[in-house]
This record gives sequence, structure tokens and C-alpha cells, in this order.
Amino acid sequence: MFQPKIPTMPQPSGLVTPPAVVQPTTITPGTPAPAPAAAPEPSRPVVQLTPGTAVALVGAGTAVVLVVGTVLVSLLLAVAVTSASVAVCAVVLRSLIASDAQRR
Repeated sequence: MFQPKIPTMPQPSGLVTPPAVVQPTTITPGTPAPAPAAAPEPSRPVVQLTPGTAVALVGAGTAVVLVVGTVLVSLLLAVAVTSASVAVCAVVLRSLIASDAQRR
């Protein structure tokens, strides 16, 4: 029951041809290929930092810092408001449970 069943290979049908024999060939030395000429390295465009470009980069960096700072401060504020509301709810529930226990 737990022994693997090995599939049997079916007999080939039709005409089976034997594999073709490859004859070795001789290599005749020819003229050597000329060495490839040294290709000039592609020159990359040089970025020139002008005063206007520097001001633009500083402005863009400042904008990114302000946006990221605003997002992080708003997330911190959301956490603070949520924790404050949970604390108020806990105080109210504690008061209700304590007043209910005094009435009994």
C-alpha cells in the first residue's frame, strides 16, 4: 500500500532511427583576427552646479524636510489624542464601577 508505483516506460511506436554519428573536422589555422580597437569610454554628462541650481536643491530639500516633519508630528499628535481619550474613558469607567460598588 505504501510502496511507490514506478510507471513503466511504454514501448516506442513507429520507426526508431539510430543516432547520427558526428564526424570530427580539422581546424585550419587562418589569419588571426585583428585586435579590436580600444573603444573610447562614453563620456557622461557633467552636472554643473550653478548658484541657481544650488538654491533650487536647498529649496527642494527644505520642502521635503518640512513635509516629512509635518507628517511625523501629525502622527505623534494622533497617538497623543488617542491615548488621552483612552485615559479619560478608563477614568470614567473606574468611577462608574466604584459608584456601583458603593450602592450595593
